[in-house]
Amino acid sequence: MPSAPNPDDTGAPEVADTSECSDTPEAADGNSPEASEKRPSKGADLRGIAVGGVLLAGCAGVVVYGVLHTAEKPERHHAPTATVTYEVEGKGRADITYQARSESGDAVVADDVTLPWKRTVRVPLGTSPLVTITLGEKGGRASCQLAVRGRHVQTATAFGKFGRATCQSELPSPEPSVPQ
Repeated sequence: MPSAPNPDDTGAPEVADTSECSDTPEAADGNSPEASEKRPSKGADLRGIAVGGVLLAGCAGVVVYGVLHTAEKPERHHAPTATVTYEVEGKGRADITYQARSESGDAVVADDVTLPWKRTVRVPLGTSPLVTITLGEKGGRASCQLAVRGRHVQTATAFGKFGRATCQSELPSPEPSVPQ
C-alpha cells in the first residue's frame, strides 16, 4: 500500500542537523564560524565592562567635583561701593580695626600701628564703615576721623591707658536694579 505523501516533503534528500555536534575539530573548540557568531568572545565582554567602569568613575568624579567646588566658593557678585577714608592722628602706637571692601563683612585689624595712620578703601553700600582705635598700656591720646566720598562725617578721641574711640557712619543701601 502506498504511503500518503508528506506535505513537507520537497523531494530533496534529508540532511542531518550537525549544529549540535560535529566530528570536526573546529566545532569542538568553538572556532568554527558558526560558533563565533553565536557567542561573543570573552575579551569583548571584559572590554565592555572596563569601558562601563571608566565611564561610571568619570561621572562620579564630575559629581564629586561639582559638590566640593560649589561648597568652597560661594557665588560672587560685585556690590556697589563707596570710597571711605579713615585717618588716625596722634603719637605713639595703637591697634586699629576698620571696615574695608569685604562682602562677608569681616573687619581688617592692624595691630601696634605707628601713628599717624591713614587708609582710603572701598566699602560696600548698605554696610557701616567704621574705624576703631585702641591705645596700648602706655596710654596717650589719638583721634579717628571718617570721611565718606571725600566728605568729613565723624571725629572721636581716645584718652589714657587702653583708651578707645570709634568713628562710624551709614552708607545707603544699593538701589535695586529694575528690569526694563
